[in-house]
Amino acid sequence: MMKALVYGGPGIKAWKSVAKPEILKKTDAIVKTLATTICGSDLHILKGDVPETPIGTILGHESIGEVSEIGSDVKNFKVGQKVIVSCITSCGDCYYCKKDLQAHCLDGGWNLGHDIDGTQAEFVRIPHADHSLYPAPNGVSNESLLMLSDILPTSNEVGVISASIEKGDVVAIVGAGPVGLSALLNAKVREPSQLIMIDMDNTRLELAKRLGATSVINPKDTDPLTVINSLTQDVTKKPGVDVAIECVGIPQTFQTCQDIIAPGGRIANVGVHGKKVDLQLQELWIKNVRITTGLVSAYSTPALLKNVTDGKLKPEVLVTHRFKLDQFEEAYDVFSKPTETGAIKVLVEA
Repeated sequence: MMKALVYGGPGIKAWKSVAKPEILKKTDAIVKTLATTICGSDLHILKGDVPETPIGTILGHESIGEVSEIGSDVKNFKVGQKVIVSCITSCGDCYYCKKDLQAHCLDGGWNLGHDIDGTQAEFVRIPHADHSLYPAPNGVSNESLLMLSDILPTSNEVGVISASIEKGDVVAIVGAGPVGLSALLNAKVREPSQLIMIDMDNTRLELAKRLGATSVINPKDTDPLTVINSLTQDVTKKPGVDVAIECVGIPQTFQTCQDIIAPGGRIANVGVHGKKVDLQLQELWIKNVRITTGLVSAYSTPALLKNVTDGKLKPEVLVTHRFKLDQFEEAYDVFSKPTETGAIKVLVEA
């Protein structure tokens, strides 16, 4: 037996004893959790927004751990090895995996904590271990390694890469939550000329400035379009941002991206939208604007890991609170009230 955070239906969760996972297929590995965390999608499940998640599922899709058991066909990992668990399970062989669309793997994708037991437990079974785990190098903090499970590849692939950020671009990120701040860290590596953060929480805007934002805008205090037009006055081009990255997932923030984008600009939607938005195509088409969306595939994790080990990325700053596994319910309470607690990402350690 082991302890795990179990989904009991909308609004119900419990840290309780459950059966320890076993190897079900030759490509599986069992990983002992060293540290895990909570994602906004876990909160969505608890609210009942993800009805396909079965009652009784162990939540979570991010962790680092130690391999405790491997199936006979696992070749790339050994018992005792420290690993990063990817939020996306990848078979490595199907049409989608070969196109770096592992999110749509025919025998994987977002499985952990969604339709199979996840990482918020003392042990977790990882299908297709050879393609769903990454070796954790020595000398890198657990805080940094844990951010490589989901938040860094999500903001990088769906935000920075999709938006084709180039050196010298003017970039605006709408939403200074965990993913937005992660997008800021990833975008900074590409050396934009301006990094503008837009959010309604002044505490998070202050953190964004410390992490490298050149300007911050609170829509409660001032109109983002007016400020951005002022920041981007240039006789050689029209005002607006080259890249707008949406990291909230509500109609108002997507509208902000449409308002501030310059001709030839790129809007990268990272936020998870629960209802329809208005697409201002009648205004965007003539501006040659490109819009992208997506679900993380985690194909960029090795490159991000190199940026972390080289010191170009320092994601440990995103961890604001620390707990032990048996404090999981308290961790959820803190993470779900960021305005009160100042939580960005929580670290839950064994």
